[in-house]
Amino acid sequence: MAHSNVTPNAAWDCIIGGTEGHAPCASCNRQRILIGQTAEGTLLCKAYSFPDEPVERCSACDEPADLYSGRRCPRCTLAARVTDLLSADASVAQPLQPLAAVLTGADNPYRVLPWLRRSPTAHLLGRLALDPEALNHKSLDTLPQRAATAYVRGLLVTAGILPPRDENLALLTNWVERTVAELPARHANLIRPFAEWHIIRDARRRSSRGRYTYAAHKGDCGNVLAAMNFLNWLGTQHLSLSQLQQRHLDTWAIERPTLRSRSIPFLRWSTARRLCPPDLVIERSAAQLPGHFQAEEEHRKELLRCFNDTALPLEVRVAAALVRLYALPLTRIVELTDDHIRRDQGHTYLTVNHHPFVLPPKLARLIDDQRQYSPRHSNAAGCRYLLPGHSPGRPRNPLGLADTLRRHGLPARAARNTAMTDALVALPPMVIADLLGIHPKTAERWATLAGGNWSDYLAARRADP
Repeated sequence: MAHSNVTPNAAWDCIIGGTEGHAPCASCNRQRILIGQTAEGTLLCKAYSFPDEPVERCSACDEPADLYSGRRCPRCTLAARVTDLLSADASVAQPLQPLAAVLTGADNPYRVLPWLRRSPTAHLLGRLALDPEALNHKSLDTLPQRAATAYVRGLLVTAGILPPRDENLALLTNWVERTVAELPARHANLIRPFAEWHIIRDARRRSSRGRYTYAAHKGDCGNVLAAMNFLNWLGTQHLSLSQLQQRHLDTWAIERPTLRSRSIPFLRWSTARRLCPPDLVIERSAAQLPGHFQAEEEHRKELLRCFNDTALPLEVRVAAALVRLYALPLTRIVELTDDHIRRDQGHTYLTVNHHPFVLPPKLARLIDDQRQYSPRHSNAAGCRYLLPGHSPGRPRNPLGLADTLRRHGLPARAARNTAMTDALVALPPMVIADLLGIHPKTAERWATLAGGNWSDYLAARRADP
C-alpha cells in the first residue's frame, strides 16, 4: 500500500466528516485518529502514515494507539474510566458487570470517553452505581423523568440488569400515579378507580397484544385529564355526579368542544356504576374529515425527493417515503423493526399488520442503509428498531419525527391524507382498513372523501351477470 507525505494542515483535512476525527484505519482497521491517506485516497492512522517513525504503544495492552493519560490507548482508558464510574474501589460490583461490559465493548471508544466525562446521563449512572441493589424500575420511576433517566433505564435493560417492559404503558401508569396523588380526595376517589380499572386495564390488554403505542398513551392521558376537567367544572356549578342532569351535560359539551369526546369514557364508566343518572346522553362530535391535502404533482415531487435527495438525513427519507407510498402513520413507522423487513426471491418486503408490501428498489436500498448506519438499539423482544430513539431500547418519538419532517419540508399529515385517498381509489375500504389497521368506519369515511362508494360498486358487481 502506497503512503503519502502528510503535513500538519493536511492531517486535519483528512479527518472523516461526522466521525469526530476517528474511524477505522484503512491499514490496521482499528478505530484511530486518521491523519494520512494512501495514493488511492483511503485514510490512515499515524502509525501507517509515518511508517519510519517510532510507533507509540499503549502501556497496558502494548498495541499501537493514540495515547491518553497514563500512556494508555482509548480502549484501555475507557475500561479504567468505566471502572471509576461504576465502583467505589478498584473493581465493579457483580450486579453492574454486565453494564460495564456494554460500555467498554462500544465499537468506538473515542465517542464514549467524552460522554463519560460530560454527559448528565453518565453522572446519574455514577450516582446510582453507589447502590447497585436499588437499580430497579421502581427506583428509577421515583426520579425526575428526564432524558438522562430514560437513557440510563435503556442502558440497564440493554445490559440485562433490568427486565424489559412496555415503556408506553409504564409512562401511563406512572403519570396516573403522580397525577392522582395531587388531586383533592373527593376527586381522587373517582379518578383513581376510573384510571386504574378502566383506562390502565384496557391499556394492559392492548400492550399484551403489542399494540400500545406512544400515541395511545397520550390519548389515555387525555381521557383522564378530561375526566378531571369535568369534575372541576361540576364543582364550579356546585353539582355532584348524582345531581347531574342532561341540561348540565349539554352545557358542558357546548362550552368545551375539544374535551367533549375525551369525556365520554368517564361518563360511560360513571353511568355503568350508577354514579350518575342512567338516562344521560353525550354524543360524539361529528367526525371531521381531513382538510389538508397535496396536489398530485407536489406529492410526486416530494416522493422523488425522498428517493434522490442525498442531502436529507436517511431517517427523514425513509419515514417520508413510507408515509407517501403506503399512508402509514408516524406512530406505526417508528415501531417498525428488523422483523418487519424480509427478502425473498430478489424482492424486499415490509410487513405491516401481517400484510407484506413489496418495496420499490430505491426505498429498499434506503432502508438497508438506515439499518446499517443507525444505532444498534433493540426493543424488549431483541429486535432492532428501524428508527431508533435517543434512549437504548426505545424507538424514535413520533412527535419529534413529525417536527423533523416539517423542518426538512416534508410534512407528514397532508402527504398521508393524499396517499390514503389515492389508495382508496384502487382498493375497497375494508381492504385498506385491514392493511393499515384502521377502523372500517374510518376507512368508509375516507372512501367517501376519495369519491368512491364501494357499497354501490359491490352491488353493481353482484347485479352484473
